[in-house]
Amino acid sequence: MPGLPAADTIRILVATDSHVGYAERDAIRGDDSWKSFHEVMCLAKEKDVDMVLLAGDLFHDNKPSRKAMFNVMRSLRMNCYGEKPCELEMLSDSSEVFEGSFNHVNYEDPDINVAIPVFSIHGNHDDPSGDGRFAALDLLQAAGLVNYYGRTPEADNLQIKPVLLQKGNTKLALYGISNVRDERLHRTFLDGKVKFFQPGTQRKDWFNLISVHQNHVAHTETGFLPEHFLPDFLDMVIWGHEHECLIDPRYNPEMNFHVMQPGSSVATSLMPGEAVPKHVAVLSITGRDFTVEPIRLKTVRPFVMREIVLSQEKGAMKLAKKANNRTELTNFLTSIVDDMIKQAYEEWKTAQGDEDQDDEEVPPLPLIRLRVEYTAPEGGNFDCENPQRFSNRFTKKVANIKDVVQFYRKRTGGTKRAQNGAEMPEESTLASLAIDSVKVGRLVREFLAAQSLTILPQNSFSDAVSQFIDKDDKHIMGEFVAESLAKQVDELMKMDKVDEDNIHDAMEGNKSRLEELFAAGHRTMRKKTKRKPRPDGWDSDLNGAWEDQPAAVDRSDLEDEDEGESDEAAVKPSTKGRGKAAAKKAAGPAKKTAPGKNSRSKKKVVESEEEEEKEEDGDVVMIDSDDDESLFVKPEPLTRGSKKAAAAKAPAAKRAAPARAAATSAGKQSQLNFSQATTQPRGATKKVQEVSDDDISDDDDAFEPAPSARSSRSRR
Repeated sequence: MPGLPAADTIRILVATDSHVGYAERDAIRGDDSWKSFHEVMCLAKEKDVDMVLLAGDLFHDNKPSRKAMFNVMRSLRMNCYGEKPCELEMLSDSSEVFEGSFNHVNYEDPDINVAIPVFSIHGNHDDPSGDGRFAALDLLQAAGLVNYYGRTPEADNLQIKPVLLQKGNTKLALYGISNVRDERLHRTFLDGKVKFFQPGTQRKDWFNLISVHQNHVAHTETGFLPEHFLPDFLDMVIWGHEHECLIDPRYNPEMNFHVMQPGSSVATSLMPGEAVPKHVAVLSITGRDFTVEPIRLKTVRPFVMREIVLSQEKGAMKLAKKANNRTELTNFLTSIVDDMIKQAYEEWKTAQGDEDQDDEEVPPLPLIRLRVEYTAPEGGNFDCENPQRFSNRFTKKVANIKDVVQFYRKRTGGTKRAQNGAEMPEESTLASLAIDSVKVGRLVREFLAAQSLTILPQNSFSDAVSQFIDKDDKHIMGEFVAESLAKQVDELMKMDKVDEDNIHDAMEGNKSRLEELFAAGHRTMRKKTKRKPRPDGWDSDLNGAWEDQPAAVDRSDLEDEDEGESDEAAVKPSTKGRGKAAAKKAAGPAKKTAPGKNSRSKKKVVESEEEEEKEEDGDVVMIDSDDDESLFVKPEPLTRGSKKAAAAKAPAAKRAAPARAAATSAGKQSQLNFSQATTQPRGATKKVQEVSDDDISDDDDAFEPAPSARSSRSRR
């Protein structure tokens, strides 16, 4: 629609991957992420745009710290609130595109004044998690700061409805697909389970814009989102997740739409894609036409990366034939790093532009990465210094004082083998697959490709490592291993006969089934781990966070869940007085008939029973795991059931022996039974006095693997 006035132009500030909270504990780089995000929001106010579009990963963590949340909320409130009326008209039903308690666009809320609305999808770093499946964006939406759209509640059945906006005669259909695991999304598209909705009237008059947050590059066969999967009626695709800045829209002639990749606003890894200057863009839409105004960010820390091959450097080749060339080689590399530091300062001054700048302003310390291929020519040698020691030479000169240099060597023939005989990738492959240059999932897959796992499913292992690295989930690896081992044991126990010859094949079959279920999108629900309350005298500054300590895990609940079936079978009503269930019933009236000759003994008995009652009153997290029950059948109670039956028969053999003898042998926390207190000899009463505090201490729960059956039953 040529000739439309400026009143018909929708101006959108486009940004993605702000990663607020990245390296916030770093003394030098801790404020980089929120400073660049604040600059983006200040540009929105300065350029007087109609709206801001964020394509995922606003936060670096799906559980952002208070500092990260505060800085984001402060920037949004400073730049998005105001008396200027928002000129965008909402045409679609807000309840269909916005969920939660506030299912309407924030600038139509009568209680707040929003001048510049922000629309955002979630990425793989700030995705929903935990009880209620809330994301950090849900908090911002409840506060009226962000419009959180493009949710994916059912990853196997996506129905993508647009946010319909209009300004003057320009109509905008804003689509969004929040992050879904790439392999799962790829399969959903192939199965035809993705449905796009279009406006019912005047379809040719709408400018169709979509924001996605997926892999753009094919890391694996299904580990990315191909552009031809998207519908051809789109006009523009804003691609998040990829950090390399490709701000100029690229035309796809096959699909007849343009693709813009703004990249991240902060460098989260030392790789070539992060060294590209960071930009955001103002997208101006008039009718079906658009223009793009790139804007370079000025607060981004300068980053220079260079790669050299020593065998091709004249200065290094002169040192290859010398015997002790470490000092001279170190000086040669130091001079290169000094040149890179000067280059970084020059680029930072260039990014500041020609505006009046304070000459006394000190530029930030740069990020420097020098990759060195040190394969020596035949008959020569390059004696390189330790990388960390070399990096420490540039303290107070660079921001990354631990990884300035990266040494690697190319090997043309042969494969590297580990000590156990497993084949390993070549060193050049490992160097190219460094954590700071590729995704962790790809690194794990390449590493395990040369080996074979017998018990742990490989794709689940890769996903667990990715969550450990990307989302800082410190407990995911232990829980994954424990869950995988439990499933293997359950399946083997279900088999009638397992010989040593076929046990390996059985485990391989179980592992293959788990991998197929994971590839199909059936992910097991992680059980929430209960933790003990932090002690009053615990010092987090000296001893670290209490939640990260092994002693903080309340293992009794986990053991009770594993033994639930066998315990229930052991205490059925049909078993007349078997096990500890009968002892518990007899313990009730025993309190009234217990002799009072020794008050100290009576006090200890009452205290021990009170301690056990406290254990019974503890909260238990009940988790439904339908996937586990559909895959494996829980085994018959073999070990625990037989032990409890034997313990129950022991008192029947000798009526004169007290009932607590069998209970004491079954577990350390004994159940004392005084039902025969009137007929017991004095010696039995003296044994009650010998019960120590350690036997009834709650601290034993973290070390004793056998909780009482009575405690498990009472919690049901």
